[in-house]
Amino acid sequence: MDGIPMFIGAHVSTSGGVDKAIGRAQDIGAECIQIFAASPRMWRVPPIKDKPLQSYHEKMAESSLGPTIVHAKYLTALGSPNPELVEKSRASLTAELTETERLGALGLVFHPASHRGAGLEAVFDHFVEGVNQVIENAPGKALLMLETSAGSGDHIGSKFEELGRLIKAIDNPRVATCFDTQHVWASGYDVVTKDGLDETMEEFDRDIGLDLLRSVHANDSMRDRGSSVDRHDNIGEGLIGEEGFLNIMSHSAFADVPFYLEVPGYEKTGPDKPNVDTLKAIREKASS
Repeated sequence: MDGIPMFIGAHVSTSGGVDKAIGRAQDIGAECIQIFAASPRMWRVPPIKDKPLQSYHEKMAESSLGPTIVHAKYLTALGSPNPELVEKSRASLTAELTETERLGALGLVFHPASHRGAGLEAVFDHFVEGVNQVIENAPGKALLMLETSAGSGDHIGSKFEELGRLIKAIDNPRVATCFDTQHVWASGYDVVTKDGLDETMEEFDRDIGLDLLRSVHANDSMRDRGSSVDRHDNIGEGLIGEEGFLNIMSHSAFADVPFYLEVPGYEKTGPDKPNVDTLKAIREKASS
């Protein structure tokens, strides 16, 4: 078994200041964190204030937490056929990637979003141009990670071949991917059985490259494989199940890749200690 993730973490709130996320992560036993740099439902991205940013860095240095990732706004739509929305998305992502760099985070995860029926070819060039523009205008080391899509509503990136084509065209060393287990399952790939997972990851490697798999959103699924519906469930309560996550965490493709929970939680308030503990127990079983 050589695919054991080094860190199991979760999306946590930054309410009250970005530094508060660290204590919240530690309270639920998370080993790494995902956060928003700003409100996910507003375009504005105000710079993180110096005092909480300094406190964040100090607390991170004192902790044993692994890499932080930042999740981009849900509004972002680089692949939209609407020029105004594309420009807003470019500006927002640039600001968020700048804040990601200030945090010293691994990278910024974003949804490629929907082409709104225009088709990938119609938006391909301006998507590629947009990603490169964002990176050029936000210098540093932080990655820009395209997240796998569940495939609903003409969303780009539900097939590895699509993401691979985009990434090859972007041709930038700061571009990588985030593998969402629920989205990949919903888009039709088998992540549950050993043989199916082998085939899935072979296809991922062929179309994208395992070296570009830099983070995982660990989510069980409320909906069937191939449903194209984005509905996360608590670990072990959905259709991927504990056995599916055991196979995922045992697979060599995921060796040392950090996992971040985005589950509803048992109190419907987001990732919680029971989900973190469940995933840790599965990791322990995978390593035995």
